[in-house]
Amino acid sequence: MLKALVTDVDGTITDRRRRINTAAVETIRTLVDAGIEVVLASGNTVCFMDGLCKMVGTDGTIIGENGGVYRRGFAGILQVPGDRKTCLEAFEILREYFAGKGTELELFGAHYRFADVAFARTVDPDEARAVIRDRHLPVRVLDTGFAIHLQVLGVNKGTALAELAGDMGILPDEMMAIGDSENDIEMLEAAGIGVAVRNATAPTRAAADWVSPGAYGDGFVEAVKKYYPYFFSR
Repeated sequence: MLKALVTDVDGTITDRRRRINTAAVETIRTLVDAGIEVVLASGNTVCFMDGLCKMVGTDGTIIGENGGVYRRGFAGILQVPGDRKTCLEAFEILREYFAGKGTELELFGAHYRFADVAFARTVDPDEARAVIRDRHLPVRVLDTGFAIHLQVLGVNKGTALAELAGDMGILPDEMMAIGDSENDIEMLEAAGIGVAVRNATAPTRAAADWVSPGAYGDGFVEAVKKYYPYFFSR
């Protein structure tokens, strides 16, 4: 039996304009009220995630910064497996490279991040990957569709999911994960059931056990009702 749900935020319970799907919120609240722990997982900052958890109605268990941070409940101790110093060093190399081509990189949330680096999608992420690869830097370039992120190798939403499962006293196989972007792939693979919403990238859909017919928040609702039908049959 599935005992927890881990879900991405942007592009999964929101639309392409980052407007949250109200039916998705109601669906999450139904699970929470039934005793199913819901984990919000995102590339966003901890402060953003805290506000979202309060508004949506979860207990504050989060995965943030693409797995660079995670926490069990609002009162839990924030765990930081990521390495922001390494990510910032890589960012400075990218900033210098793209400045030489006439593009300034816009850093997001510089004072609110603990583990990764995020910047505006004003450059080709594949070109950024090539620079990172040529310099043999120990980071990944992630394009979420909303921002470009740098995260150290070996840290992702999947590793955070596995750590949280241990903190929750359950197995990763007892969790379902839902996502849409390349930063969700490891999370879908680590969970017992991985679902991609229809708008997901092709590699993310390929990593999923099931792809919802609906896109964005509508697809999220379809997935939850498919795998947790006992809470929605009345």
